[in-house]
Amino acid sequence: MPMSDPRPALNQLIAAFERHLEASSQRRGEDDPTVVAAYEDLADAFEAYDDALHDATGEMTPLVVVDEQFMVDDDDESDDDYDDDEDDQSYSGLDDEDYDRDDDRS
Repeated sequence: MPMSDPRPALNQLIAAFERHLEASSQRRGEDDPTVVAAYEDLADAFEAYDDALHDATGEMTPLVVVDEQFMVDDDDESDDDYDDDEDDQSYSGLDDEDYDRDDDRS
């Protein structure tokens, strides 16, 4: 089975980035429907590109689309929004002790 070309999905993603930039730069208020629509279109275009890239090459981008339902309001001091479940498979980066350090460098 021949590999599909992810380039059309990439071109659509680039166009969605451009529309999002244009809408954001002309934003009229916090919940501007044009910006919201551009945001949603960008998220959809990214997911389509990531899927097309994976189908064609087996590779994925290092990015994820953030679902607003999981976003935490910084003003909320409650930690109830976080799930500290040990079985969580999400990647949160390396801690300092995870890096190999050569303390003898000059």
